[in-house]
Amino acid sequence: VQLQASGGGLVQAGGSLRLSCAASGRTFSRYAMGWFRQAPGKEREFVAAISWSGSSIDYAGSVNGRFAISRDNAKNTVYLQMNNLKPEDTAVYYCAADNSYSTVVSARSRYWGQGTEVTVSS
Repeated sequence: VQLQASGGGLVQAGGSLRLSCAASGRTFSRYAMGWFRQAPGKEREFVAAISWSGSSIDYAGSVNGRFAISRDNAKNTVYLQMNNLKPEDTAVYYCAADNSYSTVVSARSRYWGQGTEVTVSS
């Protein structure tokens, strides 16, 4: 599986962005997907995850209520809608995929995208 993240950019605090992660391969619908982020000088951290069916979703506490993860299996794409962005959301955002949902959540996914940069100005 190859993952291509896009949608990052520069936005003012309080604004919104939608990230997309397009996956190659015909078995996308069988993969759990996740979003992670890494701010300068910090470790990569979990943001959100969604199971292959969409029935299980988890968020980091810092983004719960502001971000929403979703997927369109027909388009082999997972999305991260980010609302009410804050300067502390500034980071490179990565998408990840694995057969196991728990593996995605624990940042041990087999497949990772290249990252898309999000900058939130105050």
